[in-house]
Amino acid sequence: NLKEWLKTGGADKKWDVIHFNWGLHDLKYMGPNGENLADPEAPDSKQQVPPAEYEKNLNELVETLKATGAKLIWRNTTPVPPGCKGRMVGDSAKYNEIAAKVMKKHSIPTHDLFTVSKERMEELMRPANVHFHGEGNKVLAKLVADRIAEEL
Repeated sequence: NLKEWLKTGGADKKWDVIHFNWGLHDLKYMGPNGENLADPEAPDSKQQVPPAEYEKNLNELVETLKATGAKLIWRNTTPVPPGCKGRMVGDSAKYNEIAAKVMKKHSIPTHDLFTVSKERMEELMRPANVHFHGEGNKVLAKLVADRIAEEL
């Protein structure tokens, strides 16, 4: 629960910057009995969080984060590589469009890690996997740390 997590550390917890993302687990496909990473082409599989629900959830999550008074930075969702189990190539871009609309509504800047990840996919990401390998994690960590430092 986000509200509970934000409270950890006491009521006087002060957040300066929150760099956040939701997406890759929302767009993954689930089987009819809750099987994780189901075949997206199977007629009985569905996305864990369909687009309309994603938009609603994201608006609610942003409202919760705004209540902290922190500077908010949205990090868009990284791409789904070809051959990735339980996800469809291109879905990240669709969910990023939804998120862009939500962030515009709330005047929250976007940190674009989708583009760098897509352009350097073979270099940074594990093959047929939404996760990054060690060096890829270091590259993204530096980009995120630098972006947060700009706000401090």
